[in-house]
Amino acid sequence: MPFKINISHKGKTYKLESEDEFFIGKKIGDTFKGEELHKDLSGYELEITGTSDISGIPGFKGLEGIRYHRKLLTFGKGMKDRKKGLRLRKTLRGEEISAKTIQINCKILKEGSKKFEELIKKEVSPTQ
Repeated sequence: MPFKINISHKGKTYKLESEDEFFIGKKIGDTFKGEELHKDLSGYELEITGTSDISGIPGFKGLEGIRYHRKLLTFGKGMKDRKKGLRLRKTLRGEEISAKTIQINCKILKEGSKKFEELIKKEVSPTQ
């Protein structure tokens, strides 16, 4: 299955899909060069900020490995309810990227030769 990669910078997102197994074994918080992902990203330096698996369960920084973990959460990543004093046990995935990971979120640390606005600009086809 292809990875859906979201690269964000100043509120804008560039979306890619990749079949490459380059990400397997990397962890949330790791940095990598953009040319390893796509030729348009040469000179870019990116950081992995989050993941999500096949069933939508988020990856959680600080949880080792690729397996599921059950954690008691109040509010934050993986927990949306804001009732006062509420704590729920939620299923989370470890921080390591595996073949079961579907979505990978990244942010730009350093821009390359091609500006980010040029990457997200869509071509407008002329109307007939």
